[in-house]
Amino acid sequence: MTTRNPHHLPFFVYGTLRPGEINHDACLRGRTQAEEPGLLDGAVLYDGPGYPYAVEAPGGEVHGELVTARPESYDRLLLELDELEECVPGDPASLYVRVERDVVRLRDGAAVRAWVYVAGPVVAGKLRADGRRITGGDWLAR
Repeated sequence: MTTRNPHHLPFFVYGTLRPGEINHDACLRGRTQAEEPGLLDGAVLYDGPGYPYAVEAPGGEVHGELVTARPESYDRLLLELDELEECVPGDPASLYVRVERDVVRLRDGAAVRAWVYVAGPVVAGKLRADGRRITGGDWLAR
């Protein structure tokens, strides 16, 4: 039996990385061991040019999937997702920042710690000021 590295958190995806979307096949196909519906509390969703942004906000929720990477794919996948999301760890000017958050696994209601790409501070400020919020927090249902 293979033990999961405790530093290998699952990813919570809510846009183009969800099953059936363009970046799922390009980035995740064959590299995951589990994909299941999840819910991120404390964030709202904004429609961006071609993709969504989660912005942390009390009382909001975002629908998506918890994706558990295969252990042998994890390190490379983490780097590729950071690149896809234009996330430079530690740089607040990044398009997205990767943060650890609790996500509710819908099949059993358990809270799971996961990586979530949320809008970087500059982008989040612009979206709060004049972005188009996705009602219901589900990009696929927009």
